Amino acid sequence: MADTTVKIDSETRDRFAAIAASRGQSVRAYLAELAIEQENQIKLGMATAAFHDAITRPGFLESFDRDFGGLPAATRSGNRAA
Repeated sequence: MADTTVKIDSETRDRFAAIAASRGQSVRAYLAELAIEQENQIKLGMATAAFHDAITRPGFLESFDRDFGGLPAATRSGNRAA
């Protein structure tokens, strides 16, 4: 992978460096990890939104409970599969 330069102010650079050092990482490694974590958070948010959309469809929760056995009796205090 080719290297590139990103221009940021020195305060932000120092903050990244301090965080990376506290984790025992280089700034390069920390930023690479941070990018992956943020991508995962975006994907998780999209999946959560899709799931919330799905459970509002009529009959979805009943079908989920039927197909996957629902929640154990001890946890059925009004809570559904979602």
